[in-house]
Order: sequence, then structure tokens, then C-alpha cells
Amino acid sequence: MSYEVDGIRCMQMRGGSSKGAYFLGEDLPADVDERNDLLLRVMGSPDEREIDGIGGGHPLTSKVAVITRSSDERADVDYLFLQVVPDRAIVTDAQTCGNLLAGVGPFAIERGLVPAGDETTEVRIRIMNPTVSFAAARVQTPGGRVRYDGDVVMAGTPFPAAPIEIAFPGDDAPVFPTGRLVDRFAGIEVTCMNAGMPVLLVRAADLGVTGTEPPDALEANDALRSTVEAMRLEAGPAMGLGEVRDTTVPKITIVSPPRQGGTVTTRTFIPHRVHAAIGVLGAVSVAAGVRVPGTVAYASAAVDHPGAPSDPHRPAGLVRIEHPTGSFDVYVDLDGRGAATKVRQTAVVRTARKLSDGLVWPRSGKATG
Repeated sequence: MSYEVDGIRCMQMRGGSSKGAYFLGEDLPADVDERNDLLLRVMGSPDEREIDGIGGGHPLTSKVAVITRSSDERADVDYLFLQVVPDRAIVTDAQTCGNLLAGVGPFAIERGLVPAGDETTEVRIRIMNPTVSFAAARVQTPGGRVRYDGDVVMAGTPFPAAPIEIAFPGDDAPVFPTGRLVDRFAGIEVTCMNAGMPVLLVRAADLGVTGTEPPDALEANDALRSTVEAMRLEAGPAMGLGEVRDTTVPKITIVSPPRQGGTVTTRTFIPHRVHAAIGVLGAVSVAAGVRVPGTVAYASAAVDHPGAPSDPHRPAGLVRIEHPTGSFDVYVDLDGRGAATKVRQTAVVRTARKLSDGLVWPRSGKATG
């Protein structure tokens, strides 16, 4: 098959506050190197504008989801996330993406991998990176068709859409990968989390910022970016991630007290740009971190502990994370204490929308050539 001549089936979707290209695994080369080269040419990388492809020139809009029918009886489909770096010839599976996860259920139904119910359809998803985990997405399918229109307005997106409920079961892995509530990297106290995404929590005051700055101001702060990267490079081996210089994890989330009635205020490096909102699984890690006494985030958060403001109308287990464009609610149920804390279950509500469906043509040649 000549992809340059025949094209490749591709659905473009907004998933959460990101945008990406969704492919069936069978429509891509089985060889990883060939697949990655093809995706670079499809997305238009390496080029900071990705002008010769369908990528959007930003990490949040240069993403790929690969979906296949699952061989695991606990799941209907497998979901592999691939981050295509806009300005470098890099395709990495070092992390997953909870935003594109919101589109996996609708895509699986649209491609016939899961039969649609008359009202709603549950799609059981095995997340294949970085380690295998599971999620269940409940998609609205009135009359046996995916419904995208609705009235849920999700921070980080400008228009309403139908809700997609996503639940994540817990596992036996402690959420503190270093075995400590507080570590010190680059001379600064941090809390290392992994309740869905590897994240470093760090107090805004310890970085000399307020934690309310807009993303572009933080990105323009060269001293801050240097410190953030130094912390990240030291944290990688300590978190069991190895050398992270060329990977997109861990993320770094700056925390400070809430300003808009939420639980905590955040700004997140992902890892070199600053997120306009917050990633889904990154938010799950933050939510777990702010609820455990002794973390760097606990004292800054409006959770139920002495001296912290609380909201009697807020449901138990709800963490409302404030970010640059609004807030994001995460329901988190924890088990255990201290560094041995584990996650029983977490849940979020997201939205997704189909943008286009058809064929895409890669540029010819080799992406690295």
C-alpha cells in the first residue's frame, strides 16, 4: 500500500481540551519505526508550525490516538497515545493522554468496535502506555448513534458538548513513586505523584511566583523554566522514569491557594510549555496529592484539615482544580495513609467532538531525511 497515493483513514477529534488524529491500529504500519515516521509526515513534524501536515503546532494539538480491538477480556479496545513533538522529529509513547481518552469511546463506536446502545454505551478501555491501566467511558448514544451536541461546557474549550463520564479503577500501586511525601530536587521541596500521570507538585512561593500568572508569562520566565527543568531531570530517576530529558513526563504542577472557590490553584508545565488548562490524568495526580496530609500541596489546598476553608456543599471526594481557563472537577477515593496511599477509584466528566472523518495524505520521503 502506498500511503502517499492512497491516503490513510483518520478521524480528527477534539478530546477534552486537546485535539488529535485518531487511527485504527490496523490502518498503520506494524513496525514502530515505520509507524512513527509516517505519523511525523502526517502531522507535519518537525516544523514548529506543522504547516505541511494536520498538526496544530502546539503539544496540545499535535497528538495521536491509536485504537485496536482488545485481546483482554476486561476491555473492549486498547488505546495507545502518541505525542508528536511539533518542532522535532520525535514521537513518544512515554505518557498517556486523558484528554484524547475522552474521544476513544466515541471513536470505537463510530468504527464499529463496540456496538452502540439505544441510550448510552459503555466502552471499556485498556490504556497501553506507559503501563497498562483501565478506564470505562460512558457515551451518549440515543437511537444507536454517538451524540456530540450537549450542554456541558468544559473549561479549556469554548463551546458546549455532550458529557462523557470516565471512571478509573484503582490499583495496588502507591501514588508516591519515591516512597516519600516530600523530596528535594534542585534545592526545592516537591511532592512526586503518580495517580495516573507522573507529576511533580511544587509550591508557587518556592519558585518565586504567585501561581496565578498566565501561561505565556511563565513561559517567558527563563529562570523559572531553568529551575523547572532542573527539578524534572533530577526527579526522573527517583520516580523510576530514568533519563527524562527527551520525554514529556514528569509534568510539573505549580500549586497555590484557590482564588475562585475551588480546592487549589494550578499552573502546569507539560513539560516545557504551560498548559492552558490541565490534563485529565495530571489532574487526577494533583487531586490525590492535595488530599494527603504532609505533601507540599496539602497546606495550600482548601481541603478538610484544621485551618483550611471548606465548602459544606461540596460532595465528599470532590477536588476542584483551578487552572488558567477555569476549573476541573475530579472525584477521588483514596485508601491508606501517608506514603502508602493508594487510589480506590477516580472519576471525571469530559466532552469530545468529531471534527472530520476521511483520508489523510502524508508528505513523501522520510521525516528525518
